[in-house]
Amino acid sequence: MSTFWLKIVASDHIFYNGNCETLVVPAHDGEFGILPHHEAMILATQEGELRFRIPGEGQWKEAVVGRGIVQVVNNRVTMIVDTAERPEDIDAVRAKEALERAEEQMRQKQSLREFRMSQASMARALTRLKGSHLKEL
Repeated sequence: MSTFWLKIVASDHIFYNGNCETLVVPAHDGEFGILPHHEAMILATQEGELRFRIPGEGQWKEAVVGRGIVQVVNNRVTMIVDTAERPEDIDAVRAKEALERAEEQMRQKQSLREFRMSQASMARALTRLKGSHLKEL
């Protein structure tokens, strides 16, 4: 099967760097799939679940990612995100505590900037909490 080169870069580490058969990223209007020889493009992504398949392995690899961008050019895909974690690395208790903190911040009177920051914290916590349940499936 045809492949493309995939590099996923988080703010603090390289999450993956190698061949890939299929990539599904969380976009603002739903999931977006990328196959080998996809047309050149740049796409903004949001928090969510990322899936990709490595050649020779039948199962999908999964990750929980933060906001970022994807660049596709010359059968190479580069994804730069705030965070990237495997579902088994997520601490569900910490994610739940972060969600509770974000909910409390949303209840307080805030400036528009603080409100947006609280929204982002809540979205990140919800995504991590949802992703932590992937490892149980």
